[in-house]
Amino acid sequence: MQTFANWEDVPLFDQEDAEANFWAENRPDLRLMEAAVAGNAAAAESVTITLRIDPRMLARIKRVARTRYLNYQSMIKQWLSERMEQELKER
Repeated sequence: MQTFANWEDVPLFDQEDAEANFWAENRPDLRLMEAAVAGNAAAAESVTITLRIDPRMLARIKRVARTRYLNYQSMIKQWLSERMEQELKER
């Protein structure tokens, strides 16, 4: 089984078969999972925002989150955090 350390390493799937095969052969690194859970500790210091998302995109996000046993909002925050770090490194 292969381990990945970045959510961006997970491809977008067109078919459930491809997605099932991917998850049968891959798993997230423990640090990645811990970072997603640790993100909840800062929830008391969070600010609520409103973000409009295409319903189809949100459905796909929720499906991906379920396969990772994550809350979809936590996963979105993790993705934003990872992307922000990437952008800061590129400067």
